[in-house]
Amino acid sequence: MTDPSTEPRKLRVGVIGSGAFAEAGHVPGLQSHPLAEVVALCGHRTKRTRTLAQRFNIPSIHTDYRELCARDDIDAVTIVTLNTEHAVQAVAALGLGKHVFCEKPLAVTVEDARKMVRAADASDKVHQLGFTYRYLYGVRELRRRLEEGDIGAPYYLRAQYDSWQGMRRDFEAEFRDKRYEAGGMLYDVGSHLFDLARFVLGPIAKVSGFTKLIPRRCLDRQLGEPVAVETDDIAGAWFVYRNGVHGQWFASRATPSSVHKAYLEVVGEEGALRASLSRGADDVLSISRPSQPAWQELPLPKQAYDGKPHCLPLMMRSFVEACRRGQLDDEVDASFHDGLAAQLGLAAVTKAGKHLI
Repeated sequence: MTDPSTEPRKLRVGVIGSGAFAEAGHVPGLQSHPLAEVVALCGHRTKRTRTLAQRFNIPSIHTDYRELCARDDIDAVTIVTLNTEHAVQAVAALGLGKHVFCEKPLAVTVEDARKMVRAADASDKVHQLGFTYRYLYGVRELRRRLEEGDIGAPYYLRAQYDSWQGMRRDFEAEFRDKRYEAGGMLYDVGSHLFDLARFVLGPIAKVSGFTKLIPRRCLDRQLGEPVAVETDDIAGAWFVYRNGVHGQWFASRATPSSVHKAYLEVVGEEGALRASLSRGADDVLSISRPSQPAWQELPLPKQAYDGKPHCLPLMMRSFVEACRRGQLDDEVDASFHDGLAAQLGLAAVTKAGKHLI
């Protein structure tokens, strides 16, 4: 018989937020790790929070994040709430000695992002940001091949994200208006793309860009009536790396997609690598060379082809492992410092867009 005293203690986690992504990503992702348990769930809507807790066998619920963070029987928290709430919740959790995983974007202002970084640096706790695309097998293999020089010296990076979502009749305006801030494509997808650009090619020195709103009215699920859409439908950025490489990304919920809804592409002197972007359901890496322009698919681990959003459990299990060893995996995990770098890029695009004629 196994002696319980010799078994490793499970990481005890509290999840702040009881919305759709807590349900699809955070809770099941954490519970998929054999040495983690979700012991508490916090949400503004008591009925919704209780229902979700019952579904996932979470023993207790809270409506106040401060009560959850103050518990002695919680080692770590994950934050999956409105962007406007990230800063105050993360700072509180870190101050109470918890490891913290926060959804992107880190905050809605550079000032708040800096506060979060200071709080993280002042603690001895793990701080991780939810940049999901880092956990794609194709993206990680693209990064490895770049480091090994498969396409020679890179000179250009581009990323593309296209969707008709915002123009569909059933598009809902909830979380897409200024009451919630940062609900448009710049913060929703642009934060991911700025992080990916840095993840594969390093620090960025200069940024410009734009955003565009298509005036229209869409259904607000909470109000039950049409309201004006107030956040950007299209966003784009141009940037220059410290090493002189140039890059761009484009993100839209109002344009048709091509072969992949989204992709990251790096072009070098001897060819180009392209990785599809998704939560894992579409995980492909391809290569093109001047001598063989047609894209050729490259092999990835068999897990890449399961057709499931495998990035979510990979990301949450990575957080559990980081908490257990006391530090992030520098090969894949993003810290609050990475979140601040993306935040600075978002702010630069916003500033540049105000000066476009």
